Amino acid sequence: MSVQATDPLEDVLALVGTTSRLSVRLVAGGEWALSYEPPSAVKFVAVRRGGCLLSVDGVLEPIELAEGDCFLLTRPRAFTMASGSGLRPVPAGPVFASATDGVARVGTGEDAVFIGGRFDFGERARELLLDVLPPVIHVPGRTTEAATVRWALEQIDAELRDQSLASTLVTEHLALVMLIHLLRLHLAVAGASAVSGWMAGLTDPIVAPALQAMHARPAHTWTVAELAETAAVSRSTLAARFKQTVGQSPLDYLTGWRIELATDRLRRGDDTVATIARKVGYSSESALSNAFKRVTGASPREYRRRIRTPRGGQSVHRAGPALARKGPIAES
Repeated sequence: MSVQATDPLEDVLALVGTTSRLSVRLVAGGEWALSYEPPSAVKFVAVRRGGCLLSVDGVLEPIELAEGDCFLLTRPRAFTMASGSGLRPVPAGPVFASATDGVARVGTGEDAVFIGGRFDFGERARELLLDVLPPVIHVPGRTTEAATVRWALEQIDAELRDQSLASTLVTEHLALVMLIHLLRLHLAVAGASAVSGWMAGLTDPIVAPALQAMHARPAHTWTVAELAETAAVSRSTLAARFKQTVGQSPLDYLTGWRIELATDRLRRGDDTVATIARKVGYSSESALSNAFKRVTGASPREYRRRIRTPRGGQSVHRAGPALARKGPIAES
C-alpha cells in the first residue's frame, strides 16, 4: 500500500497551538549568578556571547553553556545561571524588572550576552508533547548540524537590534522556527533514548512509517497488517516494536490521536458530533461517543458544553488564552 507521508511532529505542534514570546536581553559580566523561579511555560535561552553554568533542580550535573548554545526547559523547575560554581545567586525577577532599553544587567561588564523567552502551548501540550521530552534539552551551537539554529538566532538578534516594522511578530515566528530546528536536532543527535512515546517512534525505522501513515490518513480503517505493510515488516514485528518504542499498540495510538483530533474540532468548530465522527474515522456518532468517553471520561456533547459554558463546571481539557503581543516581556 502506498501512503502519502506526513509529519507527526508538525501535526502535534499545530494541534497544541504553539506561540512564542521573547524576553529582554540579558548582559552579564564579572562574577554573577541569577536564580529563576520555575517558569510557567517552556523556557528557552540562547548564549549570544560568552558562556555560563546552568544548574536545574532535579538534574544532577550542571551544564556548561558556551557561545552559540541553546537550552529548552520543558518542565516547571527552578534553575540558576551563573558565571561559575559556588556563587550566591540573586533573584532574576528584580533584575529583569529593572531592565532599561530592552536590556537587563547583572554583575559588572559585558562578558556574556543572552537572549531568551518562552513557548506557550494549548492545554494538551503537556501530555502530547512536553512529557515525551527530557526536562532539559541542551543544543550545542558550534556544530555543523546547528547551522539553521544559528541563522534563526542571528535574525532574531538583528530584529531586536534594528526594531524594524513588525519586528515583534517577526521575532516570534523566528523563535518558532528555532524551536522546530532544536527539536529536530535533538532527535537527530540524541536519538530515541532521549525521548519517549510517539516522538521516540519518529526515530525508529520500523515504527516511523506506521506513525506517518496514521497521521496522513487518521480516518482510514487501519489494521495492524496494513500498517506493517507500510513499514515492510510482519504484523507481529510491527506490533512488538511499536509497543516497545511508543508504549502502546498501533491501534491504541490511532484511537488516541483520533480523540485528539475530535477534541480539537469540538473546541474550535461548530460541526455536529456525527460530522466530526466521520472526519476522524468513526462510522457513527455513537461509536465516537463511546471511544471519546472511554478516553476522556466525558461524552463529546458534555465536553463541548463544558468548554463553552464559562461557569458550567470544570473543563475536561480547558484551552489557554492567547497571548497579546506587546513586545518583549520583562522575564519569562
